[in-house]
Amino acid sequence: MTDAKEQLHAELAEEIRRHDRAYYVDAKPTISDREYDQLYRELIELEKVHPELRMPDSPSQRIGGEPIEGFDTVRHAVPMMSLDNTYSQEEVREFVDRVQKLLPDELLDWVVEPKADGIAISLRYEAGQFNIGATRGDGVAGDDVTANLRTIRSIPLRLQPIGQAAVPAVFEARGEVIMTRSGLEKLNRTRDAEGEPLFANPRNATAGSLKQLDSSLVAKRPLDIVLYGNGEVAGGPKVDSQLGLF
Repeated sequence: MTDAKEQLHAELAEEIRRHDRAYYVDAKPTISDREYDQLYRELIELEKVHPELRMPDSPSQRIGGEPIEGFDTVRHAVPMMSLDNTYSQEEVREFVDRVQKLLPDELLDWVVEPKADGIAISLRYEAGQFNIGATRGDGVAGDDVTANLRTIRSIPLRLQPIGQAAVPAVFEARGEVIMTRSGLEKLNRTRDAEGEPLFANPRNATAGSLKQLDSSLVAKRPLDIVLYGNGEVAGGPKVDSQLGLF
């Protein structure tokens, strides 16, 4: 194999990653579906001829091979705590007061985010590559659903450095896998036409999708992800606020 083939593969993979981000994350596609498919087919054909180019972070590796028999258990490096609920302004004020009492000399800034009703997961990156994805489980350990998470196009298989900052040696992103209402409606129309039972709500559909043992089936589900926190972090730029994390 020549250096030219390696260079071509690297360029194709990087171009596909850019288009994936533009389409699935930024919602601003830069090429047509047909043009994207041509790039993807070119990458697949190149890897067929030169399988040694097929790396774990290649865009071709989002969908795994044979269905698995079950999920392994993953122990979280940092426990995944659950979020508390509140249904009144009074409870919110009480929470703010408790935090202020713990930090009496601090001027507090607050970040308010929408709550996504999905399935809590952790994405672990090592040396910039997506290594393990796990459900929250009991907070201490969860199911290894890496193969299923790799099919979600808005999840990068490789982290990109921001400016001069180095990619952390270890970075765990925490968030929720979700399905939009419009995605659920489209999925249920397909299931209804095929005589399959319908999902009751987006969260139910998301949970059922992540429990699939065949990642090729998960790839057909309109799943997305919302990230809001982190677990273990080693190296990389220092982050000391929620806004900084974003």
